[in-house]
Amino acid sequence: MAPQKTPEVPRPSASLIVVNSRNEILLVHRNPKSSAFAGMHVFPGGNFDVKQDEDLVQTAIRETFEETGLLLAEASDGKRPNDQELDKARDAVHAQKLLFRDFLAQHRLALDRDALLPFTQWVTPPNVPRRFQTQFYVTFLDSAPASGFAAGDKVERIPTPDGGQEVVAARFVHPAAALRECAARQIALMPPQFYLVTTLAAVLHGDACTAAQREKVRELSQGPFGRLVINPRPLPSAAHDGWSVLTYEGDESRGGAKGRLHRSLVKFVKPGVVSEVVLQRNFDVFTEIEEVHPHGEAKL
Repeated sequence: MAPQKTPEVPRPSASLIVVNSRNEILLVHRNPKSSAFAGMHVFPGGNFDVKQDEDLVQTAIRETFEETGLLLAEASDGKRPNDQELDKARDAVHAQKLLFRDFLAQHRLALDRDALLPFTQWVTPPNVPRRFQTQFYVTFLDSAPASGFAAGDKVERIPTPDGGQEVVAARFVHPAAALRECAARQIALMPPQFYLVTTLAAVLHGDACTAAQREKVRELSQGPFGRLVINPRPLPSAAHDGWSVLTYEGDESRGGAKGRLHRSLVKFVKPGVVSEVVLQRNFDVFTEIEEVHPHGEAKL
């Protein structure tokens, strides 16, 4: 029997869910030829860069800026960079010709760190070659200073710093509409994104982001849900008809009560690429998380 390979240590990363005033979330479309998550729709995000980032909050803001042109920062003198300056800086930061912190210092910009709310952390299963430990955040544009597009299908600031090597499009779409597009197989979401879009679709009703809805999302962030660290694990015995089963903490197969489901059915095209996801979660994320997953602080 061949020796079992030691799982790769997950790379710390961060991803940001941006919600605008119309209850739309920002999705980027990965290049179909990309080496990671090819063709998938994901939230802006990427790996922690020790040269660029102080922490994962800065990673999330920097990656969102690089991939979409949207900058969550406030100028101390009230003079934000114009679109031309933003595009030039985004290209330079992405090409690693300019450090993000130097760009911020040049324009006296301070990141709006307090606007980013923790919204679960996900760890790639140990059997996957490229592993990530991703901290997800959520933020609201109407409560965070921002330069860039703000609503609807505006795509003027689609990132082009590397010819679309990583991202080929960026747009805002309502969570419910994104789920309908998934069902129609017009777009595909990875299990973590599908899980979080489904969670937000249950809160962000209508086309106006209300104070009550924002408070509901903050309640999730500040409670056990926001601190969830989810380690998906395959359940081979439940796989059938091309569907794989990924179980999460608190599922009946992972120590949860009998009948408790916390899992996704997934059709994989190849590692890192899926065609369909079905979430099975039969408990209330506001009131029943404690029984499902004993939370702890997320660590790098």
